[in-house]
Amino acid sequence: MRFALEDLFADVPAEQVAEARAFYRARVAGRGPASFDELEAVRARRSAPPAADPPAAEEMAEAAGARVPVRVFLPSGGAPRGVHLDIHGGGFYMDTAAHGDIRNRALAEELNSVVVSVDYRLAPEHPWPAAPDDCETAALWLAEQAGGRFGTSRLTIGGSSAGATLALATLLRLRDRRSRDASSSPDEAVPASRYADAVSRFAGAALQFGTYDLSALTPAGRRIADEYFIEAYVGHVPARDRTLPDISPLYADLTGLPPVLLVVGAEDVLLEDNLTLAGRLSAAGNDVELHLYPAVPHGFTGHPTALASTALAGIGSWLRERLSRP
Repeated sequence: MRFALEDLFADVPAEQVAEARAFYRARVAGRGPASFDELEAVRARRSAPPAADPPAAEEMAEAAGARVPVRVFLPSGGAPRGVHLDIHGGGFYMDTAAHGDIRNRALAEELNSVVVSVDYRLAPEHPWPAAPDDCETAALWLAEQAGGRFGTSRLTIGGSSAGATLALATLLRLRDRRSRDASSSPDEAVPASRYADAVSRFAGAALQFGTYDLSALTPAGRRIADEYFIEAYVGHVPARDRTLPDISPLYADLTGLPPVLLVVGAEDVLLEDNLTLAGRLSAAGNDVELHLYPAVPHGFTGHPTALASTALAGIGSWLRERLSRP
């Protein structure tokens, strides 16, 4: 069987594709910090995030003996249909949950659902596994508390770029938690019944242009191998061990996961790994949907184009459908 990449493109109006091409031709491509000094300078220049209206409620999520700050957005349209866990991007070393407040407030209203964003610890001050530890804590907290706190135990999860990586790693951790608990010593073990099958609470995962190989073994992985964010996040891990699924989910056993939506642009440096992940998820028996958009690079859903709005509307529609199913 042979097919062209164009055969996989999402159906979008030609004028949106033309507008996107013009936007990116006129836009100077950015790059991430190349050292810790540059990272500190970029962080210092970031302006305070605008506040959402109504603002987020800030609290601590606690589960399995760990705590992590989260930001909670309640919808104004009555009883929520579900709860969405948002994991922000930023290369594992930049941004905060608060920088997504405007977007998450709008998402809460669009989905008529609670949106919870997790303020995970950043590298290099807190390298792997700090970030997935924090995301797992937030997910376990929701699996245990969402029904009593918000009146619904229907959950979804999502993120973009590094946030998508962490969202997938979180689902893998939840799926595997029963065996991890069973192997813990009696003094340290969390009762398996308390958090067992937490992954089954999640009705879907919307993953935007994730970084799924940090080992430099895949084509996309080799293209980003010299990026400083990798050194910041997993520089302390020997290169041969960076295929650990918790670091590079592309190498995981992907069976037993909730439905997954993968969103990526045809000009994304990580395109091949996103396509490979789609194939591996499908081969593992999961429900997977791929939305591939023409003419757009990494991070495109955060850019001011009509095509980005179309992609975001598609993500919202997909999440609403998963949250509405019985």
